[in-house]
Amino acid sequence: MTEEVKEKKEKEVWSIDDLVQMTETIQTADVEYAGKTLTIQWCELVESEEPKSMLADEEATEAEQTAHYQKMATVRCLAMIEKANNMNPEGTTISEETWLKIPTTLKWNISGKILAGQSENFTTG
Repeated sequence: MTEEVKEKKEKEVWSIDDLVQMTETIQTADVEYAGKTLTIQWCELVESEEPKSMLADEEATEAEQTAHYQKMATVRCLAMIEKANNMNPEGTTISEETWLKIPTTLKWNISGKILAGQSENFTTG
């Protein structure tokens, strides 16, 4: 096996210190919407910062359960955004107040970017 092939097979491994640092690091990414770009910021949460949530009612319809989990995802994204906004007020583009006023499609794009962990930039706060 050549050295080049061996290097490709090696996986990057997270250290505990790096994972802990993620909860103290502001992440940013560009979200495209309607031909323009919006830069957003967020920060990973530790368990004590996670919004309190309940499981969806087992007897709820599938649509009701989906709506419940969508709401939970929104609350979590807002908590992550607000944490970054508190750490870096100058970088604020979205707040809870503005979240309620922006198009739903943009909200989905933002949530997808945050929850998928696809950051382009990390800044220690």
